[in-house]
Amino acid sequence: MNKIIATLFIYLCLCSCSKELDLYPRTGISPDKVTPNDLKALENGMYNSVQNNPTREAWITFDIIGGNLGNTNTINNTLNPLNGLVVSTWKGYYSALYQVNNVLSITEALPLDENTQRIRGTAHYFRAYLFFSLTTRWGDIPLLTVNSLDKPARTPQKQVWEQIEKDLQLAKGFLADSKSYYYVSQDAVLALQARVFLSQNKKSEASMVAEELITNGKYALDNFDKIFRKQANKEVIFAFENLTTESSNTISTLFYNYGHPNKGSYVYPPSKDVIDLFTEEDKRKAISLINIGGQDCINKYPSGQTGTDPVIISRIAELYLISAETSDLSLGTTRLNELRAARGLKPVHPATTQEMLKLVLEERRKELLAEGFAYYDYVRTNTAKQYLGLLDFQHLLPIPGGELQLNEKLTPNPGY
Repeated sequence: MNKIIATLFIYLCLCSCSKELDLYPRTGISPDKVTPNDLKALENGMYNSVQNNPTREAWITFDIIGGNLGNTNTINNTLNPLNGLVVSTWKGYYSALYQVNNVLSITEALPLDENTQRIRGTAHYFRAYLFFSLTTRWGDIPLLTVNSLDKPARTPQKQVWEQIEKDLQLAKGFLADSKSYYYVSQDAVLALQARVFLSQNKKSEASMVAEELITNGKYALDNFDKIFRKQANKEVIFAFENLTTESSNTISTLFYNYGHPNKGSYVYPPSKDVIDLFTEEDKRKAISLINIGGQDCINKYPSGQTGTDPVIISRIAELYLISAETSDLSLGTTRLNELRAARGLKPVHPATTQEMLKLVLEERRKELLAEGFAYYDYVRTNTAKQYLGLLDFQHLLPIPGGELQLNEKLTPNPGY
């Protein structure tokens, strides 16, 4: 490894050692010293940062506070300004954002060839994803598109959504197909666009993008044992490969108990509510849940303490569910029943959009269990009180207490 790449590697690691949001690395290679030969290291560091910096619990936060894992006390204990999960995810998302912004500033100064175009597109996708992850948790957030040592204030959520959509449009223009679903592609951008439109209740836009992916012929609903046992499949659109040799994101150890052959710490058992949703004919059940020595465990991440598993960001089943929720009742019912049929379930026949929403939320809870969706599904559909018993102020996470102390420009979310 030459001197520049070695220095670059150190630089990419610095942010994970930083303190809170107002502290950034002060040293590292200057962007104007990076050459095209260094781009692969830069790209790998960005993937690693976005995957790992938010910490492993970030990927399942919405399951933890969405009623899928643990119990009511788990939800209330987590929604606390001093809770370690809240603190580490905030810090981790902004740490990853710093790296992504750095990649963008470097690649914008280089000639636009195939490599810089792909990396710029990937960086815009990741920035959109990070902003999405932040605003769906905390609402108004510091919207940092350029790295700065200044202490930032919070930006209204409307402007955050606008920036997310802008970044996705830019990403779509730079990206094409990828060599595998472990790399960001134009289709990954479309999948995130559909999720972003859904989150803003832009139903026609969400339906249109979801249908584009469903009907383009590249993807199909596949077997759960392929999706979650790292076999070739047609379902996944984008996932982090999460290789043991390059990753510390051991999400898998959180779910099994010590009686499983691969063992685990059994931090987050599935809730009784979610276990009761799965019927025997549901083809997802055996891969989603397993009973070990009388204890129910999540079974989607099979490596336990022995390794790591892919972290799936987008797969075609989510697009079927987005289409079901946002299309007209006829097409929506068709898409919902196509998904149910693939999972071994009988068709349903909702007569109203309210009935459809109820069915979709239940199907999302089963289909996307332990993939990071439940809490925000209820928040965005204004059903969090009904399904989770949350108070109004709990529809947002608390700003970490340490951040408020370090940055006087930040304000807490009301109620905390």
